[in-house]
Amino acid sequence: MSLKYIKIEPSNAADACVIWLHGLGADGHDFEGILPELNLPSSHGIRFIFPHAPSIPVTINNGYVMPAWYDIYENNLARKIDEKGIIRSSDAIKNIIDDQIELGIMSERILLAGFSQGGAVVYEAGLSYEKPLAGVLALSTYFATANSIDINPANKNISINLFHGELDPVVPVQLAHQALKDLEKIDISAQLQTYRMEHSVCLEEINDISAIIKQTLVINQ
Repeated sequence: MSLKYIKIEPSNAADACVIWLHGLGADGHDFEGILPELNLPSSHGIRFIFPHAPSIPVTINNGYVMPAWYDIYENNLARKIDEKGIIRSSDAIKNIIDDQIELGIMSERILLAGFSQGGAVVYEAGLSYEKPLAGVLALSTYFATANSIDINPANKNISINLFHGELDPVVPVQLAHQALKDLEKIDISAQLQTYRMEHSVCLEEINDISAIIKQTLVINQ
């Protein structure tokens, strides 16, 4: 599967890349507007890529066709998982990573971020990718393939940061805590930051994400 995406180039030559996935029913434009709020230095050198999920029937929405990285079968997100759909989308993200590496970006300077459904996909893509990546930012999401994922040794030490709303009615914060436990079981270290918000993004969270991006990808801050 080949994905269309929005690409935003830095003012200088790109030497790093952030691939940021949206949630169910949205598209790549969903997080495009967040870039100015990251307050990155003008010389940051980071290419941002915002892929568009394909439109597929979503079971929980009576089969209505909408942008989705995989199918959602029921309200209990952790009970029945569309693993094939997640892996299919993960493979498409890996193709984008491959393309960026071919364009001269080192794998260690490619960071994956994903919100909700997009977060489930970047867990799978980041931990199973065959070359070391800079990290994974998991926003308001859950580790859907925790029981089936094939961890690649190249990303055994990947940096994973979780961000979640304490009042989230869509993806309960308990699933973020469960993700921490699941990651611990496979010896992957991760950090969780929670916020007084629902299934969304807040300014405090954006500031925390900005700090991680700067620390991880910005040279000569």
